[in-house]
Amino acid sequence: VSNGVFVGKKDLGDGYTRWDWAVRSPINSYSVSMNVGDYVHFTDTYKDMTLNYWVLSDSLEKARAQFTQAKEMLAAYEHYFGEYPFEKDGFKLIEVPYSGMEHQSAVTYGNGFVNGYLDRDWTGIGISLKFDFIIVHESGHEWFGNAVSAADVSDMWIHEGWTTYLESLYVEKMFGHDEAIRYVNSYKPKVQNREPIITQRGIHRQPQQDMYFKGTLFLNTLRSVVNDDTAWWALVRDVYQQFKYRNIMTEDVVRFFNSRTARDWTPIFDQYLRRSAIPTLQLAFNEPGSMAYRWKTDERAFAMPVRIGRPGNWTIIEPTTDWKVMPTSLGKETMDVATDLYYINVEKY
Repeated sequence: VSNGVFVGKKDLGDGYTRWDWAVRSPINSYSVSMNVGDYVHFTDTYKDMTLNYWVLSDSLEKARAQFTQAKEMLAAYEHYFGEYPFEKDGFKLIEVPYSGMEHQSAVTYGNGFVNGYLDRDWTGIGISLKFDFIIVHESGHEWFGNAVSAADVSDMWIHEGWTTYLESLYVEKMFGHDEAIRYVNSYKPKVQNREPIITQRGIHRQPQQDMYFKGTLFLNTLRSVVNDDTAWWALVRDVYQQFKYRNIMTEDVVRFFNSRTARDWTPIFDQYLRRSAIPTLQLAFNEPGSMAYRWKTDERAFAMPVRIGRPGNWTIIEPTTDWKVMPTSLGKETMDVATDLYYINVEKY
C-alpha cells in the first residue's frame, strides 16, 4: 500500500506481484511511503470522497469502530481551512508497527485503535482521551506539511507548529472554546526554550521539539493579539489558501500577516521563533495608584498588546520595551494577566 490511487497489480509469474500506485499531486520526498503486510481493505465515505483503510486482518473490527473519527477530523479542518487538499489522490489510513506519520494521502497509523496517544493522556488534562491523537494530528499535516510545505528544514515549525495548533482547532470544533484553550495551554510544560525554533539555514538541521509546542502556543498568542476571531479565522484560512501546494519560508508568512493586517508583526515573529526566550511582561508597583509596565525581550522593537486586570474585566494595554505608566486601583497581588491567552512570562515588583 502506497501513496495516491491504486492502479492495479500484476502477477509477474515468478512468485512476485507488482502493485502499482499513482500520485497525481506534487509530493514531499519524505512523505513517500511503502507498506507491506497482511492487509485487508475497507472503505467509508466523506462527502463525495472514498476513504480507504488498510489494516492487518486481525485489526479489522477495531479499525471499523476507531476510524469513524476520520470524518469528524476532515469536517473540522475543512471548516477552518477549506477543502481536503489531495482529493484526487484520496485519503487513506494504513496500519503500521510504529505510532504513525503524515505520509501524503497515505497517513500511517499505529495508535492501537484507542484514543489518546499510545493509550495515554498525552496532554495530562483529560481532553486527549476524547479523540485519537494520531488520526487528528498526522492527518492535519495534509493541510500544513504536505499542502503547505517548508522550503528548508529550518522552518519545520510551519509543519509541526501549525499542525499542533490544528489539534486545538479540532478540540474547539468538537468540544468548545474553553476546552481548546485548556488544551493548547497543556503544552506549556513540554516547551524547553533552550534554543530558537528556526535553526540555521542550509545545513539541514531539524529544529528541536519546541517547534511543536512553542509553535502552537505562539499561534494561540497571535489569535489573542488579533483579538477578533472573525478576522483571525479569515486570516488563518487565507494563509492556507495562499500557500497551499507551495514551498515557503517563515518570511513569507510574516509578509502575509503584515500585508493583511496593516501591522508589522516582524519583531513578534522574531522573538518567538528566532530567539529562545519568550517575552516577559514586567509590572512595577512603585507608587500607590499606578503601575509601570514594559516588555523584556531580545527584540528591541517588540511591541505586543496584552490583557491585564481581573478575569471577566480585562484591560488591553500596549507595552513596548520602554517603561510606561498607567493609573490602576489594583496592586501587585490583585493584578492578573491573561496568561492562558498569551505565551509569556510575568514579573511583578
